[in-house]
Amino acid sequence: MSDEMMDADSGLELDDVIGFEEDPPRDGAEPGEYNPDELLLNIDGYEGPIDVLLVMARDQKVDLAKISILQLTRQYLVFMDRAKAMNLDLAAEYLVMAAWLAYLKSRLLLPREESKGNEPSADQMAEALQFQLRRLESMKNAANALFRRPYLGNGIYTRGMPEGLGVKTDITWDITLFDLLKAYGDIRRRQEFATFELPVFSVMTMEEALDRVGTMLGKLPRKGPYSAWVTMSSLMPEKIKDPLYGRSSMASTFTAGLELVKQGKVEIKQDGLFRPIYMRATFVDRDRVGGPDSEPSDDIEQDSNPDAADGFDGESETSYAEAGV
Repeated sequence: MSDEMMDADSGLELDDVIGFEEDPPRDGAEPGEYNPDELLLNIDGYEGPIDVLLVMARDQKVDLAKISILQLTRQYLVFMDRAKAMNLDLAAEYLVMAAWLAYLKSRLLLPREESKGNEPSADQMAEALQFQLRRLESMKNAANALFRRPYLGNGIYTRGMPEGLGVKTDITWDITLFDLLKAYGDIRRRQEFATFELPVFSVMTMEEALDRVGTMLGKLPRKGPYSAWVTMSSLMPEKIKDPLYGRSSMASTFTAGLELVKQGKVEIKQDGLFRPIYMRATFVDRDRVGGPDSEPSDDIEQDSNPDAADGFDGESETSYAEAGV
């Protein structure tokens, strides 16, 4: 029989078929001696153990085209019924062998088809199956190696009473003074490590001051096109406990007043140096300071002499509370 055997219909050589790594020979039977645990086949073209048939098929020493898969399956099922009561592991090994023989013959009988899309080819599937078998064999070898190791309490025992001997360990450090100082510095740095956080100060922003001054001046009683004069300090928040917030409120309120003067909505006067600062709203455009929502009501008494509103002396200091708001 030629070693370069090829099926005439499919054109597939047995060299293209991936071989099967069989298990090592099982003990318990000498060559030529009958072993009841072996699956002996008697089919057209071959008579003998199935593992030998698998090796010969892999080495291309037997014509698989003459092997009847039907007879192989029937004889394997008969052997399986007899092996169920003996050894399931042995039956499983023979199942793998029979499956490989059926696979090898199907590869010879069926024509080779190119894989479509992402579908794995037959060679890739065979390589994957071979890898799984090799991994299973490695697991079995590792398990057998573990079981061959000595068991504590099974032939090997520990001593019940330990010896009262102490162990003295002398440690010699080969370092310099710089290494010692560096190690100490690293420990101190880890202990004193702290995340830097920026302090958050409670201050009055410019937007808050503009809204507050505009709203409070817009609620003052009108005297013609102007409102009553009030001191700047009366426009600041009351009962300020934080000195920083108090200074921030004064600066923001004064800056807001200057901004409203620039817009033509507020007038500011001061009687003299270091005297109180007064503010009043102007309603020339009939718009409330800080927004057009609140116009002064018409029922507020108008000053018959608008010029009198410009009169200002140090004795007419008016707070926001005295203005009737």
